[in-house]
Amino acid sequence: MAKRRKTKSKTKRISFKLGTSKERKKQRLTHRPSLTGILKVLAVVCVLAAVGIGFVFLDKYVRKTVPVSEKTAILELVDAPAWVNEPLKEKIYAAAKAYGEDLKLDEDAALSVQQNIETLVAWLDEVEVETTHDSIRIEGRWRKPLALVKKGRQSFYVDTKLVVLDYVAMPNLPIVRVNGLSAKTKIPPPGEVWECDDLAAAVAILARLDLMDKLVTPDKPLLYDIDSINMSNFNGRRNDRKPHIVMYATDNTEIIWGAEIGTWQRYLEATDEEKLTNLYAYYKEHDSLLNSAKRINLQYSQERVSLPIDKY
Repeated sequence: MAKRRKTKSKTKRISFKLGTSKERKKQRLTHRPSLTGILKVLAVVCVLAAVGIGFVFLDKYVRKTVPVSEKTAILELVDAPAWVNEPLKEKIYAAAKAYGEDLKLDEDAALSVQQNIETLVAWLDEVEVETTHDSIRIEGRWRKPLALVKKGRQSFYVDTKLVVLDYVAMPNLPIVRVNGLSAKTKIPPPGEVWECDDLAAAVAILARLDLMDKLVTPDKPLLYDIDSINMSNFNGRRNDRKPHIVMYATDNTEIIWGAEIGTWQRYLEATDEEKLTNLYAYYKEHDSLLNSAKRINLQYSQERVSLPIDKY
């Protein structure tokens, strides 16, 4: 009996131990992630990685295969002078596009830009347009406005060659208004030469002053002090005894010039060079044309003042 009990108790102990070990194995198995789950996670990661790599290669492929003609072109003005302001640039860019949609970067677009500028923009001459890898470059000879003409509600500029320019506000330039032009004269469209004797005589004087400013007073141009030039008595058409051409400073100081350039001898006036010299001598002495005299008379010879311009 004693032996059987011992055997039983051993059996119970063995079966208990086996039972506990099985339970521990079950517990371990329940805490470990299943192999199937791990494989699923790895599969998802691999798919995502493959998709990401695919997008990178696709992006590179698309970039390489987009033709140049499908890229939007950037317009670029090359070597524009400092006086060309933003409103004028925007006007030229708009005209280059013919006021339409964005341009594509190809030779057809460059040709279209050149034709549009030659047709619509008077400010540029001898225009050349070319494409680069990312832009359409516009280059040409700029026409600088020198005189302003107002007729009714319309305003126009002209350059030294009497080419008409459409109006754009240019407060950064000393542009002189021309008054008293013949009423019979007709203003041609922008880009064309304005054949007008009294306008040509006014512009000839202003061109001389512009040159003198560059040579003598580049830091403080005299032209900024001149508001207008009156041509109403050009060639004495109203009264031959009165000065033919008179300028007015911005404070209304009268600057009597006299006959048009090249005709001083006919009217026994000071030479054109003397007139310029005396005007700039006065300007340098007073540092201004303003608030010093009611009238500056250049018409007749005065004692010559030596200036740096004598060497030119």
